[in-house]
Amino acid sequence: MPPTRRRLRLLGLSGVLAVLTSIAVLAPGTVAYAEPSVDQINRRIRTASERLERIVEAYNKTNEELKANQAAAAKLTADLRPLKAELSAASARINELAALAYKGGAFAEMSAVLTSEDPSTVVDRLVTLDQISKFEHGVITRYTDLKQRHDARAKELAKLIADEQAKRASLAQRKQQIEADLKKLYEMRRRAFGRAQARAGGSVAAPYVAGRAGSVVRFAFGALGKPYVWGADGPGGYDCSGLTLAAWRTVGVSLPHNAAMQWNALPHIGRGSLRPGDLVFYSGLGHVGVYVGGGRVIHAPTFGEVVKISNVDMMSPYGYARPG
Repeated sequence: MPPTRRRLRLLGLSGVLAVLTSIAVLAPGTVAYAEPSVDQINRRIRTASERLERIVEAYNKTNEELKANQAAAAKLTADLRPLKAELSAASARINELAALAYKGGAFAEMSAVLTSEDPSTVVDRLVTLDQISKFEHGVITRYTDLKQRHDARAKELAKLIADEQAKRASLAQRKQQIEADLKKLYEMRRRAFGRAQARAGGSVAAPYVAGRAGSVVRFAFGALGKPYVWGADGPGGYDCSGLTLAAWRTVGVSLPHNAAMQWNALPHIGRGSLRPGDLVFYSGLGHVGVYVGGGRVIHAPTFGEVVKISNVDMMSPYGYARPG
């Protein structure tokens, strides 16, 4: 290549490099490895929170089923106690009859009946022998029935316990996964807001509501500013269904710790019938809050947030229900 052309080409490459350098200096935000924006982090937080809340509600549902199995197992154990006592008595009677037959007692008694010379005595003794035979047969039948019932219930109890142990293992695995996901989620919040948890707002006075619903509403207002804590129903923190069950627990109404199970356990109402204390469900039964009047709900939103007041239409409501 002639020296002049080579010199021109080198000058051209130098110009391109200079332009690229100036672009990098003037527009540093365009580098490939830039940190995500606050909006991007917020979107990630929302996506992660929604996914994680579904896992937590599934965890709560499993926990409720586990408690039901434990109660059923305890009831079966209690039911078995009198049955075992009857079974023990029947076993003792069968052993006595077996010993009598082995020693020839039953056969000797039958021989005495049949060798009697008095016909009336023979008839009376045959009747007595028949009664004894029926009694012995009844004891054997009763024993067999009790044994079958005992074995069936014992088998059922063993299955419940095995299922309970399997669910405990599943809960432990879910808990580990939730904790790992939470660590990532809180780190995203630190990068976006400089802190892992939202700050609690000031106290808000509860409106006057009569009756039991008033107690529920006052409890909900009293929970404002407390942190979202998954699987918790107070007093230090709440998840969504934990807050609603805790609020209604103050007036003696028992609710399961799961939004979908609460929906299934309660009578449903229309939007026009909504009044303070009612529950509002969202996200395909993945979220729930307490209606406090004025078009507002109090709810435990999600990870890193605190219990707060929101518009009832913060999301499209799934439906409405009235405890009590």
